[in-house]
Amino acid sequence: MKKIFILLGLLLLFMIIFPIVKIFWGLDLGIFRDTLGDSVVLSAVLTSLECALYATFAGAVLGIPAAYIITRYDFPGKGFASSIINIPVVIPHSAAGIALLSAFASHTFFGAGLAKMGLSVVDTKLGVSLGMFFLSVPFLINHSIGGFSSYDQRIEKSARVLGAGFTRTFFTISLPLAKHGIIKGFIMMWARGISEFGAVVILAYHPLSASVLIFERFGAYGLKYTKPIASLLILICLLIFIVVQLLSNVKNKQNN
Repeated sequence: MKKIFILLGLLLLFMIIFPIVKIFWGLDLGIFRDTLGDSVVLSAVLTSLECALYATFAGAVLGIPAAYIITRYDFPGKGFASSIINIPVVIPHSAAGIALLSAFASHTFFGAGLAKMGLSVVDTKLGVSLGMFFLSVPFLINHSIGGFSSYDQRIEKSARVLGAGFTRTFFTISLPLAKHGIIKGFIMMWARGISEFGAVVILAYHPLSASVLIFERFGAYGLKYTKPIASLLILICLLIFIVVQLLSNVKNKQNN
């Protein structure tokens, strides 16, 4: 049975690694160089990086306090609130795009309110960022919950007894102690936002993000001219993943 489990594990690793390796294997280096010099591609990649960063900062402002409240306090509906936070993880991303469009299109209550402030969600960077935010914020919240749960909360209570207020305790004790989980969540949310497609293509096809550009180029030119863009995006996400793993290793060494 042990050998069967090992074989199944190796099969799993193969199914994950092989498609990633295959996209780089036989990649036309000439087309890849042209891709790196293509202003449309670079603009799309920068749009993805930029909008994912906006989404992640918004997630930090809204999500870290929510994670702290969920971790530290019991309140009516706590389980329901925790479940709501994770809904974006389980619903189809295209359905999320339709839901966001229904809520923030220009003819809706919120869309009209944004329009009065000179803002629009549809086909803008705000829309791209909103789509990324909606689908990726659970990653930041859940990792932040893990961060706040990783240390004894009696440390906070001791600080309060010694005269530190809630704000001072949160910023000088809670955040520093939970920083590894929060930073990991920040990076994971950013990476997840970069790769988002389903919600973004419905809510904001333009300006082109990298994922939408891959979809567009595949439909127009096929696999050969799409692989270089996909390879570039995979490299960026792998780099972010490596950073996350390094942070995890640092945390484990500190704990040991």
